[in-house]
Amino acid sequence: MIKMRVIVHVKPNSKEFRVEKITETERIVYVRSPPKKGQANEELVKGLKKMLKRNVKIISGFTSRTKVIEISRE
Repeated sequence: MIKMRVIVHVKPNSKEFRVEKITETERIVYVRSPPKKGQANEELVKGLKKMLKRNVKIISGFTSRTKVIEISRE
C-alpha cells in the first residue's frame, strides 16, 4: 500500500470546492460547508476522494483548519 501525507489548510464557507497547490506536500482546500458538526471535514474527505480516486482520511487537526490527511491506494 502506498501512502502519502499532505498538510491541508481548509477554507470553509467558500463558493465552490477547489484545491490550490502551495508545495508538494501542502494544499489549500476550499469547501462549501460550514465548520460545524464535522460538515467541512466530511466534504473535504468526500471531495478529495472523488477528485483523486484514492482513499483519504484525516490524521490530525479534526477541529482545526490546518489538517494532516493521508492519501492511500489499496
